[in-house]
Amino acid sequence: MTKENDILDITKQTHQNQIQQPDAERLQALRYMDDSFMTVCLADNFEGVGLILRTVLGRDDITIKSVRTQELMKNLQGRSVVLDVHAIDSTDREFDVEIQRANAGAGAKRARYNSSLLDAHIIKPGTDTEDIPDSYVIFITENDVLNGNQPIYPVERYVAIGEEQELFGDGSHILYVNGQYRGNDAIGKLMHDFSCTDPDDMHYEALAKRARYFKQNEKGVTVMSSVLDDIRNEGELKNARENAERIIKKGKMTIEEIAECIPLLSLDELREIETRVTPSA
Repeated sequence: MTKENDILDITKQTHQNQIQQPDAERLQALRYMDDSFMTVCLADNFEGVGLILRTVLGRDDITIKSVRTQELMKNLQGRSVVLDVHAIDSTDREFDVEIQRANAGAGAKRARYNSSLLDAHIIKPGTDTEDIPDSYVIFITENDVLNGNQPIYPVERYVAIGEEQELFGDGSHILYVNGQYRGNDAIGKLMHDFSCTDPDDMHYEALAKRARYFKQNEKGVTVMSSVLDDIRNEGELKNARENAERIIKKGKMTIEEIAECIPLLSLDELREIETRVTPSA
């Protein structure tokens, strides 16, 4: 088998049956439940983020003073996580809102880790731990990942005292919001809007007007088209790296030959992949 055929066989699985939708069609199909669209629509959108938090938490005393989307946070060992939406309200309570379409991304340990990162971010040198404001990690999931047919699942720590349990009250809160819920209440309407592709069919104008801007306004469409290009380019780079890794593992081509066949990757990057996947002598 020739080297060219070898590459074709490797790349065939990746690219076969992949038909890109035209950008206009892809754009109209996006929903708040798609994290790329949600983070664009909620960037600096104090009104929209405030609406979501007040609805999910069932309280009116939330006034947003800071919103960051796709924010990178690191722990002391350098491990990082990207928060979909990180918000702070007027009383310094901190909120992490995560969109999860796949059940695997909304596990209990992931929620615990995000909560710990928020706490590490909140506390500053000299701060009394008793003064740490409350933190909230909120997973909005496309499926009912906890399988209880409930709109919201609050997760809290409790103290077991004999057969009784009392709320621990450490100020750390985790909530799962069931994206499948469609009750005739505020949460049901919010989850409808998160899965709605047509802004004119949404219940909440604070969400609809940003979706309308990025789907119907010329400037907004230009911005969102650029985001779609970035997503597509990231996907192409990922495919190129995976293909290069497979070829290198086969050991039939030099790095220079691979670079000619996969021009998206530089020689330096190919050498880094080679170092990573090739067993040490």
